[in-house]
Amino acid sequence: MIDVAIIGAGPAGLSAAINVAARNKRAVVFGRGPETSWIYKAESVNNHLGQPGMTGADMIRSYYEHARGLSIEMKEGRVLQALSMGDYFSLNFENEFYEAKALVFTTGMPRSAALPGEKEYLGRGVSYCATCDGMLYRGKDVAVVAETAEGEEDAEFLSEICNNVYYLPTYPYVSGLPEKVQVITGKAVKVDGGEMVTGITTDADELSCQGVFFIKEAIPPESLIANLEMENKAIKVNRYMETNIPGVFAAGDCTGGPFQVSKAIGEGLVAGQQAVKYIR
Repeated sequence: MIDVAIIGAGPAGLSAAINVAARNKRAVVFGRGPETSWIYKAESVNNHLGQPGMTGADMIRSYYEHARGLSIEMKEGRVLQALSMGDYFSLNFENEFYEAKALVFTTGMPRSAALPGEKEYLGRGVSYCATCDGMLYRGKDVAVVAETAEGEEDAEFLSEICNNVYYLPTYPYVSGLPEKVQVITGKAVKVDGGEMVTGITTDADELSCQGVFFIKEAIPPESLIANLEMENKAIKVNRYMETNIPGVFAAGDCTGGPFQVSKAIGEGLVAGQQAVKYIR
């Protein structure tokens, strides 16, 4: 059982982790490497106290080194779903399951906006995990909208159980897909349906299908856990970084602006401390 599971490995997440560890609790950070953080590409950061002129890459690497120096566990990949089990939480991390007493969301700014129909049909034909829900579409037609090459594995898996698989990548250089997977060059525009999904519209065509899988760099937090309250496309929190769900905290860019590293680190500190207080 993990004490505090932290979803997101940017400045807010690592700040939360070291503050959990400082209070003798076990923190595990679930996220991607430092090069995926927004700050990584910054040529120079001049508004973070005590570190003027440091590149974003050097800054985020220093945060990782700090966390690793405290032996904080880091698992690279995506959390696909979080479920409240009453007095603890269950996490589906790349189809491996973990239990945690408290959660801290530090998922950053959304990388892409949801398509019309994407959120409306979640659980009614829209999914973010092919290996989780693919069996529901055995023998049916599905579409995969992928932001990264990881979607190719999902498409290959679906091609083994589904009738037709349409692959709509938003990244270049697709390779290695089975012949059964049809690569669509058009851009996905909206998810179509009635009671359930009936297809997906691109800027060039309309594709008939019963399921649409979105393979994103990061799954939107409101799609990760049920009933999470949002406000202006950000996770709604109070000054203690508490969400509306007991035991779930949030920090950093996912709670809204200003989108600054100092704000993320400060909120991460508060979220980590409050998560430990919640456990105790």
